[in-house]
Amino acid sequence: MNKKTNSQEHIIQQIQCWLKTTIIDLNFCPFANHEFVQNTIRYSISDGDNLESNLHALAEEFLFLDENTDTETSLLIFNNSVDDFDDFLELIDYANQLIDDLGYRSRYQVAHFHPDYCFDGVEPSDASNYTNRSPCPILHIIREDSLQQAIENYPDTTTIPENNIKLTRKLGSKKLQSLLDSCKSI
Repeated sequence: MNKKTNSQEHIIQQIQCWLKTTIIDLNFCPFANHEFVQNTIRYSISDGDNLESNLHALAEEFLFLDENTDTETSLLIFNNSVDDFDDFLELIDYANQLIDDLGYRSRYQVAHFHPDYCFDGVEPSDASNYTNRSPCPILHIIREDSLQQAIENYPDTTTIPENNIKLTRKLGSKKLQSLLDSCKSI
């Protein structure tokens, strides 16, 4: 792996802060802490500036995970593109198509996070959007087998989204934006 630039290290520190203070500490994902502590998360930064280069970076992440089974999951962070949420949604559509085109449908799935994430049918100001808001646009590549195993060992995964929505609305957008801003300011 090439040595990361200071700017890349800085971005990774922001993402690690967000993972710890939001995703793990608020328990948005009950499976994240184990991988965080075990250091089995790959942080990869795409400096591409268009859809084609971003999809190429995603395909490279699939290949990396294929070849590195000790890496459990990958966060593909977009540094120079898809800042606009609609552009990011387009990337998600193409990413899902790429999974099919490359034959990875039962091997990997992609979750997504964005600074302006907004669930369909939900107001942008609704605190529930913070379950998927991050310092930078991110595609999270998840191993299907590992996810299935984690789900089988968790008491009731169906309650996770509902519990997250309740918690975010209890904390409020101001508090959640403050957590996000604190990580962005690192």
